[in-house]
Amino acid sequence: MTQLHEMVTALAAPWVVLSPRSGQLTGSGVEGVYARDRRILSRLTVTVDGQEPTPLQADERSASSHEYVAVVPGGLLYRRRDVHRDGLTERITLVNNSRDAREYRLEVAVGTDLASIVEVRNGTAEALPELDSWERSGTSVTVDVDPGLVSTPRLEPGERHTVTVTVAMDFAESVSGFDINPPVNTFLYTASVHCSDHRVERWFEQSLADVQALQLAVGTDRYLGAGPPWYLTLFGRDSLISAGMLIPVDPELAAGTLRILAQWQGTAVDSDTAEQPGKIPHELRAEAAEHGADFVLPPVYYGTHDATQLWIMTLHKAWRWGMPSDQVRDLLPNLKRALEWLRDYADPDGDGFLEYIDESGHGLANQGWKDSDDSVQWPNGDIAIAPIALCEVQGYAYAAAVQGAELLEAYGESGDEWRAWAAALQERFRAAFWVDGYPAIALDGQKNAVRGRASNMGHLLGTGLLDADEEQRVAEVLAAPDLNSGFGLRTLSTTMSRFNPIGYHTGSIWPHDTAMTIQGLYATGHHAIASTYVEGLLRAAESFTYRLPELYAGRGATEETHPSPYPGSCRPQAWAAASAIAVLVAALGIHPDTPGNTLLLTPPPALPWPTLTLNLTLAAHPLTLNWTSGKTTVLEAPNHLQHRIT
Repeated sequence: MTQLHEMVTALAAPWVVLSPRSGQLTGSGVEGVYARDRRILSRLTVTVDGQEPTPLQADERSASSHEYVAVVPGGLLYRRRDVHRDGLTERITLVNNSRDAREYRLEVAVGTDLASIVEVRNGTAEALPELDSWERSGTSVTVDVDPGLVSTPRLEPGERHTVTVTVAMDFAESVSGFDINPPVNTFLYTASVHCSDHRVERWFEQSLADVQALQLAVGTDRYLGAGPPWYLTLFGRDSLISAGMLIPVDPELAAGTLRILAQWQGTAVDSDTAEQPGKIPHELRAEAAEHGADFVLPPVYYGTHDATQLWIMTLHKAWRWGMPSDQVRDLLPNLKRALEWLRDYADPDGDGFLEYIDESGHGLANQGWKDSDDSVQWPNGDIAIAPIALCEVQGYAYAAAVQGAELLEAYGESGDEWRAWAAALQERFRAAFWVDGYPAIALDGQKNAVRGRASNMGHLLGTGLLDADEEQRVAEVLAAPDLNSGFGLRTLSTTMSRFNPIGYHTGSIWPHDTAMTIQGLYATGHHAIASTYVEGLLRAAESFTYRLPELYAGRGATEETHPSPYPGSCRPQAWAAASAIAVLVAALGIHPDTPGNTLLLTPPPALPWPTLTLNLTLAAHPLTLNWTSGKTTVLEAPNHLQHRIT
């Protein structure tokens, strides 16, 4: 059975096809055609003269268009698979390459179980029968095969015969009021990179293609689905981090993501859904995700302790990069409610730190980006007891309070309360979190600092929570080989007793985690360490044909020539793809302040490559920068901005 990380993925969200390199869909494992959290087809197989063709090649022409080539008696079989925003078209072409005329029997077999994405993921879909009616729970599938499921062409030498399969679907009404819909428009802006290292260009181009394929929408507002097949919907944390990274190439994606999440901002206290007034949701789906009796996520679920801060930070960045003033002003009421959530709800025990605990009994035990059950642990492997106050959540909160204050002041309101709140948090953090020369991953339910070196501390860099000496100490820890694998940042140090290179959050490498740390390292002036991580991501990108997966194994460059895949990793995945843009923008030190009419550039003295030219968008105008051997030149920029290079 082919595993998810081995699948060929054809994607035009919300539709996606996962198949082995043969192109055959047999209903085994995760194979199938999916849309809106449902497997639309479990089976789409082709036989010629009663035999399966011998796979020869899988040509991924684009994110949404693939061609599979196979050998059949006397000829070749081509399957051109095109995924659209509203369905699938597959053209199956049989070619007689022999010297003689031949009669063939070409059969196409289709079937569906209409399994939910949860049933596929937990394996219970294996027991589902194929449906005769092609309808389940209000969702129905339409398949048209022209000229028919069975055809018996007689082909002269060089002659071909084509069968066309089209798949469409009518979806059940959402129980949550949230529908997973395709975008009306995708990218409105263009971006490009030219670099003396061809790997940079290929990584950048592949990432933009994947980002385009991952786009979904509510009305005319776009957002990124986190990743197929499990997460192809709106996630607060994932969609915000991804959209924030992509502001320099597609600012309207961030604006749309902010507006959509603002529509679902919490208004009440509900322990079952983890909703609280002002809180930004974790994920939205059309129906509940019932993973098991002890793990059921409602269709609108708020179990995240960082999405609200990330929403504020993304709004601030979008404003700095030129989000129209009236659009920012429209979101000020949501900003105020988000800030109030930090003060009134995020710290339930009143100790001055943001902590979480699942009160529903069926939600996520951990509610930071590392949301697996074992992601917060002591050096001996013991799991930290909730409520948990994660270090990076405090960093996001500090940045959100300071940046929220700046936004309020820009629109004529006072930010004094939030600046004072942030300053007090900073002092408390310094007193409680520092252990053994670095910030602990968290405080546990007894307010003990959870020791152990992990990647979480990398997210503190650039938030402002740390002073210069503390930033230096964190950078030195991140530079050490127990965390720096040579292919990216390990989620957990190799010195930890339960380090596992393929542990989901306990030793694996996540590109977005590394990229966010790279952003912080460049922002705080630790250029040389940042460069080692950039080069590590490039080596990994090259190994994965420039489509970085959601995560991969963290053994390291000293042990392997190429990074090992993580079984079950989504690929493509939104924040993994967005990381390419984030890394290059951070490397050039681009810090615009369009409301203040300035463009500050803090380029490093050295980059991993001799030359780099980056074409972006700033305040709806082109921004083109060139870096050559330590010198940065602004080739094109909005006329009203004053440039300052330090």
